Amino acid sequence: MTSVESTPPPLLGATEIRRLADELDVRPTKTLGQNFVIDGNTIRRIVAAAKLDPNETVLEVGPGLGSLTLGLLDAAARVVAVEIDPKLAARLPQTIKEFRPTKAESLTVILSDAMKITELPHEPTSLVANLPYNVAVPVVLHLLEHFPSLQRGLVMVQDEVADRMAAGPGNKTYGVPSVKGAWYGTMRKAGVIGMNVFWPAPKINSGLVGFERSEPPVTTASREEVFAVIDAAFAQRRKTLRAALAGWAGSPVLAEAALVAAGIDPQARGEKLGILEFTAIAEAKQKLENGSQ
Repeated sequence: MTSVESTPPPLLGATEIRRLADELDVRPTKTLGQNFVIDGNTIRRIVAAAKLDPNETVLEVGPGLGSLTLGLLDAAARVVAVEIDPKLAARLPQTIKEFRPTKAESLTVILSDAMKITELPHEPTSLVANLPYNVAVPVVLHLLEHFPSLQRGLVMVQDEVADRMAAGPGNKTYGVPSVKGAWYGTMRKAGVIGMNVFWPAPKINSGLVGFERSEPPVTTASREEVFAVIDAAFAQRRKTLRAALAGWAGSPVLAEAALVAAGIDPQARGEKLGILEFTAIAEAKQKLENGSQ
C-alpha cells in the first residue's frame, strides 16, 4: 500500500491576499514599508528556517494580512502579533478564525508601534517577522533590549541589511548593526528570498537573518556606554579611532589614552574591531575617568 501524504494546511496565496486587501480597501504603503508575502512555499521555508519548538510563544512584528501568522500558528503554541495599522490589526483575528479555527485562541494581536512596546501579555521566546525595510535594525535591537526572554529568531529584511546585520569585523558591510547585534548574540545570514513572492514586488531581494541570544560581554561599562563608542567609531568610519573617538572621549589625546589602556591601536579603524574590543574601550575610558577623580 502506498502511504497518503497529508495535505499541508492552506496558506494565503495571491488571490486571498488581494481579496483581503480589497475588502479592507488596503494598499501596501511605502511609508510603512509593507510588502505582503503571497507565496505559501516561501512562508513554509521561513517557518522551517526558524526552527520553532511546538511549545514556543512567537513574537511577530508587522503581520499584515496574516500570511506568515498562519504558518507560525501551525508550528508554535502561541503568536503575539504587533501591528501598527488599525485596519490590519482588527482583521487579523477574523482571518485566523477563517483559516485556522482551532488556533484562534492562540493568537494575541497588539495594536502598536513595535518601537514603543516594552511589555507584552505573553513572554515571547522567538521573534519571527517580515520586517519593514526602513525600521528593521532599530526594531530588532529594541526588542532584544526590552525582551530578554527572546532567545532566538529569524527576520526577513532587505538583502543588503541582512548582510550588514550578519557581517563580521573586516567585512566591507560590517558596521553599527553588526556590532550592536553581536552584543546580544550571534547573527547569521540564513537565506535569500526573491522579489516575485511579494505584493507589491520590491526592487531588490530580501534576506533572512537568524539569531541566537547569548550573554553580553562581562564588563563594568553599561550597554549605553558601549553603544556610544560604536556609534562614534562608525560615524566617521574612514578615520582612525583616535580621530573618530575624539568627540566621544573629549579630545584626541583622551581617545588615545582610552584606546591604549584597552590594548587597541589608536591608528586602527572601527571596522576591524569586534564587540569585545568596543566593550574594552568603553570600560577603559570609565576607569581612566574614575582614576582621575
